[in-house]
Amino acid sequence: MTLRLLEFVVSGNEASDLLPVRSAALLRAHEARRGFWTVLDEGPVERCLALLLERDDGEWVAHHHAAADAGAENGRTEDGEALAHHDGWVYVFGSHFGSKAGPLRPRRAFVARFREDDAAVGPVRLHVVRNRFRLHRAINDALAEAALTTLPPGERVRHRFIVETLARGTARAKSWVTRLAEGDLPLNVEAAAFTPAGTVLLGLRFPVTVDGEPILVELAGVPEMFAAGDSWPRAVRAYALTGVTPPGALTGFRAIAALPDGSYAAVTGSIDALGKGSVLLDDHPEGGDVTSRHVRFRLPDASAPDEHLVPGELVADLAPFHHVEGLAEVDGRCFYVTDEDHRVALWVA
Repeated sequence: MTLRLLEFVVSGNEASDLLPVRSAALLRAHEARRGFWTVLDEGPVERCLALLLERDDGEWVAHHHAAADAGAENGRTEDGEALAHHDGWVYVFGSHFGSKAGPLRPRRAFVARFREDDAAVGPVRLHVVRNRFRLHRAINDALAEAALTTLPPGERVRHRFIVETLARGTARAKSWVTRLAEGDLPLNVEAAAFTPAGTVLLGLRFPVTVDGEPILVELAGVPEMFAAGDSWPRAVRAYALTGVTPPGALTGFRAIAALPDGSYAAVTGSIDALGKGSVLLDDHPEGGDVTSRHVRFRLPDASAPDEHLVPGELVADLAPFHHVEGLAEVDGRCFYVTDEDHRVALWVA
């Protein structure tokens, strides 16, 4: 596969995920024939939305939506990682994780959304819901009950991410401590896509299965989080993506994209970045030196035997890249965004 590099500088920031623009009004407003949303990795979500646009004359440009407004939630989120479309809205999911040395950070446990058409006419109005570890609890409970077996996190990971989070929350009398337990797994959400049924597939970078395979968790009720009242998503089921992890490695999800035929494209890769003080890699070094892979899969019927196992198909080995953060398959072409120092790199096949 031959790739062409397009480089952008967007506030000296790196990019996560790649979501094709669906709004015709938004493309017209920028005189563009194609565009992608990405989310930057430094700062609160309202300062981290950006567009990568191919204008009608073929020039590529970046547009930073720095004037987005989250109202009372301005400045109270960080580490947006995953983007997904549903019913005219663009959803942004926080990582629900922490720094590479822990602990978990409540500011990263959020879901936000905005009307894509609204981005054509002025500052984006973001609706943000911080769940204060409610999704952490729901997903951990689902993983504990699932037919798949998760990889134990390691004592250092458990202490840094779970025990220290509980200790800090208790010392500060935070109500969310009741939603964590010492036996929990830290969650790192890196990818998201809505299904035709309106549920959400969250792709986890960590945890992985005991065989090193990536895990998907399907959630129902995400749009209802934004309605009046106290409604929270529930985990429907968990899946393991099989057949795409190199022997002896640990791989997690880096991106997921829903395809028109009902299947999904995804990027799998390392469980954390090398050379950045990751305690995950201290405990699980076999999850670090893993290059990215472009794969496809289709969810099994709920009545099928072993319905928690999802066979994956390798589309492309993206070596030597270790850090592909998003992908899109559009008009027979593949687009990838990589995590680069102080720039956004878009690769076009």
